[in-house]
Amino acid sequence: MFIKEVYIQRRKELRMHMKNGVVLFLGNNDTPMNYPGNTYHFRQDSTFLYYFGLDFPGLAATIDLESGEEIIYGNDFDIDDIIWMGPQESIQHQAAKVGVAKTKPGVALDDFIAKTHKQKRILHFLPPYRADNKIKLHQLTHISFDNLKYASVELIKTVVKQRSIKDDFEIAEIERFMEVGYLMHTTAMKMAKPGVVEQEIAGAIEGIALSCGGVVSFPVILSKRGETLHNHSHNNLLKKGDLLLIDAGAESPLHYATDHTRVAPVGGKFSEKQKDIYEIVLKANMDAIKAIQPGVPYKEIHLLAAKVIAEGLKDLGIMKGNTEDAVANGAHAMFFPHGLGHMMGLDVHDMEDLGEDYVGYDEEVSRSNQFGTAYLRLARKLQPGFVLTVEPGIYFIPELIQQWKSEDRFNDYINYQKAIEYIGFGGVRIEDDVLVTPDGYKVFGKPIPKTVADVEEMMNL
Repeated sequence: MFIKEVYIQRRKELRMHMKNGVVLFLGNNDTPMNYPGNTYHFRQDSTFLYYFGLDFPGLAATIDLESGEEIIYGNDFDIDDIIWMGPQESIQHQAAKVGVAKTKPGVALDDFIAKTHKQKRILHFLPPYRADNKIKLHQLTHISFDNLKYASVELIKTVVKQRSIKDDFEIAEIERFMEVGYLMHTTAMKMAKPGVVEQEIAGAIEGIALSCGGVVSFPVILSKRGETLHNHSHNNLLKKGDLLLIDAGAESPLHYATDHTRVAPVGGKFSEKQKDIYEIVLKANMDAIKAIQPGVPYKEIHLLAAKVIAEGLKDLGIMKGNTEDAVANGAHAMFFPHGLGHMMGLDVHDMEDLGEDYVGYDEEVSRSNQFGTAYLRLARKLQPGFVLTVEPGIYFIPELIQQWKSEDRFNDYINYQKAIEYIGFGGVRIEDDVLVTPDGYKVFGKPIPKTVADVEEMMNL
């Protein structure tokens, strides 16, 4: 965890922005894999980590916005726990590390919430995303399961406002673990040889994250079928001429994420056809990064990347017509059907549990209903301290090409005869992690090879 003053200041800022009622934070619990004693790797709730920093199960916390009283609820470990887990610090000792003086047993939370309800005070809570915490909230508040989704909008907006701006401690932690992301991706590049099964590479890079003291920040996406955006199957045998898409990141011991995507030509050399598509995506990636600065809506940068992609595909004869009109009408989404990027921090898709529209949109920028652009997770104006991904891509999805062709969609902008020639090509995505600074941007970490020459050089070391 960070120094306790970090957590004290975060809670102080929360109280400054919210005046009335009680805030309830539920930590996460262990989750059984196949029987109660065999659990998945524990992952604490990110917002609980942000304000209270304690990284073990069975905790909850409250903040009284009027009195300022802060309480952490949890049970000390007994001798049975110690036998299996070794000596454990008390809850009170742990709470002191994050500047909370008052602790109570877990059962005391029931009485506290009942008292809050009896006094007709406002109870603020965030949207629960785990079944056990949904049950707990229902038991505490007697709110029906259907209505638990009506969490405190005031609290959601306050948390988003705070967590969106990364402080110096967070930035340093993200930067520190970028070296692990570099090692994961360069290892994958070197392993992408004919005769290798994808799972060998996926296992190796997940092992790197573990061996460096972390875990992967999301299930590894690694496949020569890169046209499937979230392809978690690793069963393919690599052959010379395949394109291997690797979308992977590491999560630090303090749970801050990295997230990069690179593409490696199996055998170590891009074909001319592959190089043509790759260079378009690389230009979209680099032009988008250069456009990052405070005050610019990220939706504008997304559309900039879309125009680069449409113009590049037009040069290859795959698209046609006026580029501005093609993007305005959404024809580019045949090949670029997702958003340019997302916020990143304690979650690889930062704060997505709080509601994507609260995180990526606001009163000034609303979500598009156009296919492709509608999937943009971050659209609002950028601010110093935002950490985000830049990940344009080009994909040749057989089913999408065939569907749009059969519907005669965008015939003025898409050359279907040429597009069909690329079925089986796969997909290309290039992704970097970027900090918005007061005067522009900073790309995190040691540069992972992404030019054609640098990728080929790394693969042939």
